[in-house]
Amino acid sequence: MITLQQRSIAHFDLDCFFVSVECLKDSRLKGKPLLVGGHGDRAVVAACSYEARRYGIHSAMPMKMALKLCPHAIVRSGDMEMYSELSRQVTDIIAGSAPLYEKSSIDEFYLDLTGMDKYFGSLKWTTEMRQKIMHETGLPISLGLASNKMISKVATNEAKPNGQMEVPFGGEKTFLAPMPVEKLPMVGKETAAQLRRRGVEHVKTLSEIPVTMLEAWLGKNGIALWNKANGIDESPVVPYHEQKSISTESTFSADTIDMRFLHAELVRMTEKIAFELRQEDKLTGCVTVKIRYSDFETVTKQMTIPYTCCDHVLLEKVKELFHKLYDRRLLVRLIGVRFSHLVQGNYQISLFDDTREMIALYQAIDHIKNRFGWQYLMKGTNITAPGQPARNRRYNMVPYPKR
Repeated sequence: MITLQQRSIAHFDLDCFFVSVECLKDSRLKGKPLLVGGHGDRAVVAACSYEARRYGIHSAMPMKMALKLCPHAIVRSGDMEMYSELSRQVTDIIAGSAPLYEKSSIDEFYLDLTGMDKYFGSLKWTTEMRQKIMHETGLPISLGLASNKMISKVATNEAKPNGQMEVPFGGEKTFLAPMPVEKLPMVGKETAAQLRRRGVEHVKTLSEIPVTMLEAWLGKNGIALWNKANGIDESPVVPYHEQKSISTESTFSADTIDMRFLHAELVRMTEKIAFELRQEDKLTGCVTVKIRYSDFETVTKQMTIPYTCCDHVLLEKVKELFHKLYDRRLLVRLIGVRFSHLVQGNYQISLFDDTREMIALYQAIDHIKNRFGWQYLMKGTNITAPGQPARNRRYNMVPYPKR
């Protein structure tokens, strides 16, 4: 019987994905400090090339600051539509051959190849898969192969740019030992600073600390960190299904043709599940709208879109679908909204043309919704009922219950 420790897990990561796509569109950009993001003074860097990183630039940095660090950097606007299409192309290539795969983000994949060594060889198979992806898409991609997801991801990071690395079973601790603690996934600046203050700079030292001591220092995170430092990760590869979705429906107490009310309901439902997407750090690549008429006929229409979780983008698509779908001019009994083709990611990557204020706005909105409930901060057009005029204010704070 194959144990979890004897698994064969591959991690594929499209190198500097947004930057690589821009270089694919214009080969003259290769080898140059390139920034992907908005052009305005208040815009942020969505992605940057390795050449730009040498100047201290990183994603989410204000574009104005990045251009001060590297005045000769080239700025390109984001093309989320093309990024999404190429991500889907890579997904299709992997799905066509991989026995089990997980799409963990728009540009990252885990493959469970356990047992393949008996028939073909995991390293040979993944090498050929990597070559196929590069040949068919023109994109660079790095690969890590190991006994678990965490080690394979670290191996991928060590193999970048555009390389591959295998960590043999039993060599996990030796592989991690000389690395600084920051190399471990989920170890941020604050955790690393806490460890360094206690004299822990390398993974080897961290792995030798009693787990009870780490738990005393860092709580439950200390136990997880001890496991990582010792190369232990039993998390499974979660099968990826494009059908995975999040949705909501509303059946009305009285059938209606009040378009203001129907629009307000679409806004309310879209905001609700878009907030849920952001809470789970997910993006959607497909929007579906459903209508059930008074005679119980039910119709749906869907649209593939660039990956996003932003209200203002999704609302535009939802309303567009509704108007294409609603053609019988009958009373409506039910409407629904569904987001599918979900991948991991956050809203910053789809705000190329927006400003730091827009990002701050979403953070503030989500903070209030987290504190009081999603229904207590909505666009003004939401707060209505059949036969009542919709309000036009952008957002409206609904009085929340006394506590």
